[in-house]
Formats: sequence, structure tokens, C-alpha cells
Amino acid sequence: METAEIAIRSEDRGTKGEYIATDGTGAYAGKLTWTVRGEARDAEHTVVPPDMRGRGIAAKLVEAIVNDARSEGFRIVPSCSYVAAQFDRHPEWANLRA
Repeated sequence: METAEIAIRSEDRGTKGEYIATDGTGAYAGKLTWTVRGEARDAEHTVVPPDMRGRGIAAKLVEAIVNDARSEGFRIVPSCSYVAAQFDRHPEWANLRA
């Protein structure tokens, strides 16, 4: 489905952070939380409200942390089962997996 109206912003609080998705009206659409583990970020949870599911929001959240890992030089611990499944679907991300 189309996800063009979904915006993702990153909130970095030093040792913890999250990627927050909002829809075209600015309403909350989901989040991916992470914690620093050494030189990596542990992607712990991905949550999308039931009424927002099926729009590719969780995938966009994972893509956001992957893009930041590439540009900022950290690796990702995929503790969240959804993040782990996305890593399994994208072998080109293997070098980013901690």
C-alpha cells in the first residue's frame, strides 16, 4: 500500500532513542525503539497501532534505522522479531547486523 504520507523522525537521547512515524495529519502512526549496546543499536520494539497496520509503516521504521546505520556507522542488534525478519528478507543489510 502507499506510504508516501508517512513521515519518520528520529529522537536520540544518547543511550536510548526511537524512530517515530506520523501520518499526513501529524497523528502518531508507530515507533521503533532502540538502546545502545556497545557500538551497536539494539532495535528492541516496533509498534504500529492496529488501525495503522497494513500500510508499510513498520518497514519504513526499519528502513530509517538501517539508513542511519549506514550513514552514522553503527550496527544493529535485531532483538525485535519484526526487525529480525526484515534483516532475513534483506541480505544486502547483512553487514549492518551486529
